[in-house]
Amino acid sequence: MTTPRPSSRGAALRQRLRRGAGELSRFGVVGIGAFVIDVGLFNLLVHVGNPGVLADKPLTAKTISAVIATVFAYQANREWTWKDRSRRGFWREYSLYFLLNAIGLAITLLPLALSRYVLDLNSALADNISANVIGVGLGTLFRFWSYRRWVFPAADEEAEVSGATLHEGEAATD
Repeated sequence: MTTPRPSSRGAALRQRLRRGAGELSRFGVVGIGAFVIDVGLFNLLVHVGNPGVLADKPLTAKTISAVIATVFAYQANREWTWKDRSRRGFWREYSLYFLLNAIGLAITLLPLALSRYVLDLNSALADNISANVIGVGLGTLFRFWSYRRWVFPAADEEAEVSGATLHEGEAATD
């Protein structure tokens, strides 16, 4: 195996950074769309009306809004953010996506539960800060890392995760 020249390493690094920045940008745009769906539906269920339909069940409302936003985000991420990555089978990819999203949802619900049931903060402002700023922020960091790593991996990452070893010039196959 030959060692790449420093200039080719630099070029490869620049290309990888450009690709990563593009993915992060597209993930962010999809995330904004999912965030609007999630926050809008959460507030509709908990705070619109007097009282809201699920005013006394904010964790249920957040779960419903997050699941609907997740369906949108999966489709948008698959078809746009990581459209160039190989498909690993719809059910496998979809199941893994939703499993990781369940973990992300738990991360999102923790600050809301703490705010509501430990600190006894019941206002719309407290709900939105705990669930939709702190919770969604932490959940988003986990989701980007986990989707990129396990749901939509690059060919070289997929081989590394599965334990296969690629030799220079080989491409990963399904």
